This record gives sequence, C-alpha cells and structure tokens, in this order.
Amino acid sequence: MRRWLTGGMAAAPPARKGITRRQALSAAVAAGVGVGAVRLLGGALQNLGRTGTVVASGNSGGDWVSPLGSESARVMHLLRRATFGYTPAQLDSALSEGFSRTVDRLIETHPAEPPVLAEASTPGGRFPVAQLQQWWIDHMLATPTPFAERMTLFWHGHFTSDYRKAGDNTFMFWQNLTWRRMGMTDLRSMLMKVTTDPAMLRYLDLATSVASNPNENYSRELMELFSMGPGNYSEEDVRQGALALTGWQLPRPDSFDTVTVGAKTRRLPVYDSQKSGVFNPRRGYSGSVTFLGQIGRLDAEGVVDRILAQPATAPFIAGRVAQQFINGRPSASLTTSLGDAFRRSHYDLKTLMKALFTSDDFKAASSYRSLVKSPTEFMVHTARALGGPHPSKLIATSGAGMGQILFDPPDVGGWPNNESWISSNTVIERVNFVTAALAQARGSLPSAAYAATHHLDGVVGAQTAALFNQAADERAQWFIVLASPEFQLK
Repeated sequence: MRRWLTGGMAAAPPARKGITRRQALSAAVAAGVGVGAVRLLGGALQNLGRTGTVVASGNSGGDWVSPLGSESARVMHLLRRATFGYTPAQLDSALSEGFSRTVDRLIETHPAEPPVLAEASTPGGRFPVAQLQQWWIDHMLATPTPFAERMTLFWHGHFTSDYRKAGDNTFMFWQNLTWRRMGMTDLRSMLMKVTTDPAMLRYLDLATSVASNPNENYSRELMELFSMGPGNYSEEDVRQGALALTGWQLPRPDSFDTVTVGAKTRRLPVYDSQKSGVFNPRRGYSGSVTFLGQIGRLDAEGVVDRILAQPATAPFIAGRVAQQFINGRPSASLTTSLGDAFRRSHYDLKTLMKALFTSDDFKAASSYRSLVKSPTEFMVHTARALGGPHPSKLIATSGAGMGQILFDPPDVGGWPNNESWISSNTVIERVNFVTAALAQARGSLPSAAYAATHHLDGVVGAQTAALFNQAADERAQWFIVLASPEFQLK
C-alpha cells in the first residue's frame, strides 16, 4: 500500500543538477523512478554541504521541524547516531525500553568479539586489505552490540593509522580489536595502548625512535591530535616528549616463514596471538626531561600522566566526541560541561558518553539532522533498513567513491566530518550505491511506508514527500527514501 507523506513547514531548496545524465538514467532505470526525480535528489543532496543547511529545526529556517519532543523520535535519533541505524527488531526493542534505558544498555553492554580472521596469521600480514575491510563490515552488520562498532569507527578515525604505512595488515587487524575492547574504558588506558600499538609504532615512526636520534612524529601527534589539541604545548615539549618516548620496538614474532613472491624469497614474521610493542631500555633515553612543566625522568606512562594533568585534555576529547555525536560545531559551554564531567570521572569514557547522550544539547531541536552520515554509516544503515542478505562486499568497494576507505584514512588527522562528506562526486556515488543495494535486494522489500515513518520519522521536506507520493511502486519509493537528503542526515 502506498504511503502518502506530508512535507515539512518550509519548501525544499531549489533543485540543482548534481549528477550526470548517464548516472541519472542508470539510477532511474534500475529503481523505476524518473530521471527528473534523480536529478532533484542529487541537487538537494549537494545542498547538504552548504553552510547552514544541515541544521534543521522548526525555528532555524531548515526544511524540517524537529520531532525530538517525542520519546520514540529521541530513541530513533539515538540509534541513528550511536549504532549505524537499525533493523525493525532493533528499533522495536529500543522503543520498548525507552530512551534512558537504551542509553544505559548501549553503554554498559560488553562489546561482542568479531569472528576470527583466518588471514591474520598470514606471514608478514601480507593479505589483501579488502579481506580486512569486508570482515569488519560483516561484523558491523551482524553484531549484537552495534554501539561498540560505532565507537570502534570513532577511535579508528581519531587514533589514526593506515594499512599502507603500517605495512602489515595483521597489525591493522590487531588495532581494530584494541579499539573495540578499549573503546569504553578510560583515556589513560587507551593512550598507553595507542603508544604501544604495533601499527601505530610503525605509522608514526616510534618503533625507530632511539635516544641518539629521537623521532618527533608520535610525540607531536599524541599531543596535537590524540589528546590536547593545537596550541596547548610548545615545540620544546615535542622534543622532550620524543626523548622520553624512545626505546619502543615492534613485538617479537613467534616464528618466521619463508615466502616466495615472484623471483624473490623473503623471511617474514608470524604471530600466533595479538601482541603489544616492547620496550628496549638500551634504545631509550634515561636522562631528565622537561615536559609540560615537569622536570625529571619520564617514561611513556609519565608522558601520558602529564598529558592527562593538562586542563586542555578533557575538553578537547569531549569536543571531538561531541562533533561526532551532537553537531559539527559544539558550543564552548557544551565542551566545557562534558569535559568537566569527564575529568571528574578520571577520564572514564562511559561517563563521558552517558553525559553526552543525556545532555540537553543531544535532544535539542538544533541537534536534529545536524550531522551528515559518514559513508560507512550511510551504507550500513541502508543495508539494515533493506534487510535480506548483507551486501558487505558492495559496501567495502563503494566507500572509496564516497571518500571513506576503512583502514586507509587520508592522513594522521583522520577523515573530515559532517558537510565535508558531500560534494558533486560523492553525491553521485551515494545515489549509485542506493541503486546497487536495491538491485541486490531481490524479491520483496520491507514496507516503504515503514521506512518513511521509522527511518525518516515521517518528517520530510516538501520535495521528498512529492517524489515519494509520485513513485510508481514500492521499489521506487525505497529509492526515494534512501537517496533522500533526509536519510543522509542523522
């Protein structure tokens, strides 16, 4: 049965040609919608990247009225931001629990371990990264603890490493396991794990940093990107921190295996289990340093403790989390409030996330649809909404065109956020992904009316409502829902 939608209070922004005719025709034929509809959606999607258009509330000139005064809308808002969307069963369970109990369950439930990745025992970690990517996506889609995967993705973009520089996909696999297990512990434990993580030891050159020739890369990024933020340390702190952090090496392999590649034979390390880096005192600096105002002998734990003693640390981490879960430009009062609670809890991450999800800012009208889904969030939510066989291979291969390749962030700063995900090229790829996902969803689809009310809250702009109501059949209605600007937002 066709569901008729009513648009929001304001008219949709004027359509712009955002995709090529060839792409529009391809999408239209596959989904059974008109070429004009695809062009309209493409143009509206591009508008998400314009300053001021991603915030949507009844009083801000946006295209939607926030429904967050409703308990059920708050639950769906929470799940979209904390769990990559939801299946009908997951939504029903959360609606039955209510908002507060769902927050507690998400935070307190121990993360489910992913299945064993057999390729991780490959000598030297020389297996295709595509296998690692698909393994993680499979787990995102199947896990009973999706909040743990959302936090794993957050930490993957915060404590950045990439498989190219790490040069060992086993190390990248281990790092993924670490972020999942440590993601809701405490910042001190995480910073120590980051420092001794084998992929990070390679990525930021700490494994080759010795007292006679200290490498400053890790010391700088530890403070600037991982804990305190720019402007809160000096260049001398970078140099002195680098000295204090010297001496760490990659873990010792359990064995070696001889591998022939083409005409070359190489002896590659083999690990039987996950390991951390090891400290070699002969390579480390044992003298006194002056670091963040303290003079004396410091090891890695001492460096981390000095960082945690700085007033900038708690609000910096709180601000990074708020940018991912509340809005792209959190207020100073919010980051201060969250940071105060975080520091009082001795940097307990459960305390921080609960304070964030239960804050007035999270439930405010200005927070509704104020964030753009990352490509991974968008694709996993699409797969959950459609049900059926999981298109993990399609998701793994589609991320590059949208700007997010798992295990391969663009630089040490991680991926850009929010409106940075939207451009003329990435809009095309998002529309193409919807087309491909619908093509793989053979047979009958779930109700499009359910999708409109439970994945879009029944709150849509006039343009999306008109396109949905004019769609020829349920498959075309699904295309409108999934390709709509509203679905790209969370």
